Amino acid sequence: MDIWTKIEDWKEHGESKEQTSAAPAIYSYTEAANQRIDRYEIYAQVIDGIAEALMARYGIRYELYSSGDPNMEYWKLLEEDVRRPDSGVEHVAKIFDRLEEKTFAYEDNRTEPEYSVHRSVHNNVFAYPAWGVALARVPVFREHGIGSDDYVFAVDDDKLRAFLGSVRARQREQNMRQVTVFTDTRHGINSELEPITRTIGRDEVILKPELKQEIFRSLDQFFAADRTFYRTYNIPYKRGILLYGQPGNGKTTLVKSIAGSVPGPVAYWQITEHTCSESVEEVFNAAVRLAPMVLVIEDIDSMPQEVRSFFLNTLDGATSKEGIFLIGTTNYPDKIDPGLMNRAGRFDRSYEIGLPDEELRVQYLKLRGFDTFAGSEGVSEAAQLTKDFSLAQLSELYVSAALEWHEGQPVHVDKLVRSMKEELDKGRKGKWMKPEGRLGFY
Repeated sequence: MDIWTKIEDWKEHGESKEQTSAAPAIYSYTEAANQRIDRYEIYAQVIDGIAEALMARYGIRYELYSSGDPNMEYWKLLEEDVRRPDSGVEHVAKIFDRLEEKTFAYEDNRTEPEYSVHRSVHNNVFAYPAWGVALARVPVFREHGIGSDDYVFAVDDDKLRAFLGSVRARQREQNMRQVTVFTDTRHGINSELEPITRTIGRDEVILKPELKQEIFRSLDQFFAADRTFYRTYNIPYKRGILLYGQPGNGKTTLVKSIAGSVPGPVAYWQITEHTCSESVEEVFNAAVRLAPMVLVIEDIDSMPQEVRSFFLNTLDGATSKEGIFLIGTTNYPDKIDPGLMNRAGRFDRSYEIGLPDEELRVQYLKLRGFDTFAGSEGVSEAAQLTKDFSLAQLSELYVSAALEWHEGQPVHVDKLVRSMKEELDKGRKGKWMKPEGRLGFY
């Protein structure tokens, strides 16, 4: 009887899942029949070998599970755990004897960067014995190289559910210390965890006081532990704001301050020409798993035209943004889809982050320490002379003053500002060379 005859016989006579908890197997591996399904022998031997290694180590049978979850955070946590001796993960076995067992990585997030050497997740079996769960990333030999398949083993359903619950809690805790960065690439979404290298306090955000107060008040209400505001007034637990304006005026600083001051995870999503409906769905699914959280969409105006309809439909979904505080940023509000502006359930409010007025310029220069070089009078003079300067340009003015001060030269505010204005004027007019100037090598 061949395999297909066995399948039809099973369909006709086999009991359903509703009738029994132990349904018959369609095909059982035996050495005598190992050629009936191409390469099944290799798969069966690896799976049997892993199960036997777990039984020998812990004296209990581990079952194989299939994951229907695209967000397999436990693999990322495993990569972190194998580097820590106190993580609770144990190395059970190496899978193939002529493939790597260890790997190394450059740890650049330490005080003194160095290389670490540790076991590779690939080609090894690891177990969390306290949870009754084991993970194996098994090499797969293909015509053009070596890939891998991921397998999850657990003692029973309850153990697996408890483990996955702990993974979500750990991921949320981890994301409180780092920022998740999603980038759309040619090959799908790339997700990386980046440390918050320097926390920016709310006092470092230079905005008009009423605007700053409104934005942070919305955030504080959103992350209130008991959600009193939303429950009292029967408001859906989701919020969206759009920040727009010329580059260099503090949108990024505001977002960084939010990342360092809210009691929840923050994720950045960088839109590119590769953004598609699949990546939109993947990002929002990942965000919901971290909720309550902040999702920042950088340069939202650059979203490809063919994806915008799907993105808007996602925002309109009944539960797609539950627990998500959405922040969109753009330097070009005229390119934003009108359907995003001031539409409840999408972006509820739009805020212009404009050029700083004289009062804000004084505040920024004092914050940077410009008075160290020019005194309080120099700060006032600089603020008066720098009308139409962005915060980024004021930062460059500070750097220029610091260079002169460092070299022992007096800081002439009017001269520095005049020099910067000349260069900015050249940029606006597109005239970079004087008539007598020459460009190139001579």
